[in-house]
Amino acid sequence: MELGLHVADFTWAGGAPELGRALARAVGDAEDSGIARVTVMDHFWQIGHDLGPYENAMLEAYTTLGFLAAHTSRVRLHTLVTGAVYHDPGVLAKQVTTLDVLSGGRAGLGIGAGWFADEARGLGLPFPSVARRFDMLEETLSVVLQMWSGDERPYEGEYYRLGRPLNSPAPLTRPHPYLMIGGSGERRTLPLVARHADACNIFGGPEAGRKLDVLKRHCEAVGRDHEEIEKTSVLSVTSGTTTDTLVRGLLDLRATGFTAVYVYGCGFDDPREAVDLIASTLPEVAEA
Repeated sequence: MELGLHVADFTWAGGAPELGRALARAVGDAEDSGIARVTVMDHFWQIGHDLGPYENAMLEAYTTLGFLAAHTSRVRLHTLVTGAVYHDPGVLAKQVTTLDVLSGGRAGLGIGAGWFADEARGLGLPFPSVARRFDMLEETLSVVLQMWSGDERPYEGEYYRLGRPLNSPAPLTRPHPYLMIGGSGERRTLPLVARHADACNIFGGPEAGRKLDVLKRHCEAVGRDHEEIEKTSVLSVTSGTTTDTLVRGLLDLRATGFTAVYVYGCGFDDPREAVDLIASTLPEVAEA
């Protein structure tokens, strides 16, 4: 099992003046410890739930990923996950390409349909119906993959029209940067994973195993080997989480069928505390 550090909480000791230094130290420690990937959310407000109120600190994703690229040399970097409706697909393809080139081929794209209505409406961002968001996600995937392939033919979709989808330089990663689709919807999301993605990201829980089975059936329907798709999930930790507790949670996810897990810390004063906790599990879970 491979572990990733998901940086979702930016409310740390020292506040905004110390954020950059704290983040650089944390990702450096993560890379040195053997954590293989680092991700951030593509949000502009904090999302609530276990991560605190909307007003808590949140950094813009792609600027942050560029910062992380400059402070690391080996970890894969991507969002977990980008809301497709927040980004013009041509610009998004260029953003990820730029990250891939400047990081030496370490960029990926995590993407989904988007869900955070309060954030979108608060900032004046588009937030159409669920059906339309999925239609826009599907077109975004088509545009991004076309641009990464070097195909400059005009793209004519219902929502997006690109007269010349030029993308120079091309990504370093071939055939294209790592592509994750987040979500577990059986009618729209998982079929998109089966057709396009290198990885899925599905929450753990009682339904997770069944969702992976549904994904397998969608793969069979399109003639794709289910094993080609990396099965990933997420798990949270707090200052009260022990190494043993985290190991059990990770091994439970492995038994369900997940081969990579992104772990995020909630409520730590220093993000290195979460990194140390994740790293402490590597000897037991790396070969799981």
